[in-house]
Amino acid sequence: MTHLVTTQWKKNVQFESDNPSGKSVMIDLGEDNGGKGDGLRPKALMLTALAGCSGVDITPMLEKMKVDIDDFKIVIEGHLTEEHPKYYHLVTVDYHFYGTDLNETKINRAVDLSVDKYCGVMEMFRRFAEVKVKSHFHNK
Repeated sequence: MTHLVTTQWKKNVQFESDNPSGKSVMIDLGEDNGGKGDGLRPKALMLTALAGCSGVDITPMLEKMKVDIDDFKIVIEGHLTEEHPKYYHLVTVDYHFYGTDLNETKINRAVDLSVDKYCGVMEMFRRFAEVKVKSHFHNK
């Protein structure tokens, strides 16, 4: 299986990139780096991909496990190297689950399966960065 993405230069340092879904995303730099800030930053987009990959693993697993949650968010912080080319050398992934009487055992199982088995983006990150993962439970 392959994925094909085409990225088209729009102006200055702004690009539009398609996706196999048929949707597109704008990529741009901030004003401090010559852009206008009208799109997502390339490196941060990698963190978005990581959150999305893991999130789409976890939510169907929780549904199959019959685990009810009211809300769920993933907060990722990427720490860049000082030298060029700058890349993420440390990434922290915090999973936040909200609800009443959360089943922490089953939720942790779903997170572990995503982190250790299913999320290909997580595996890619582990090839170049230390990845730290933690789950947080917010019971009502």
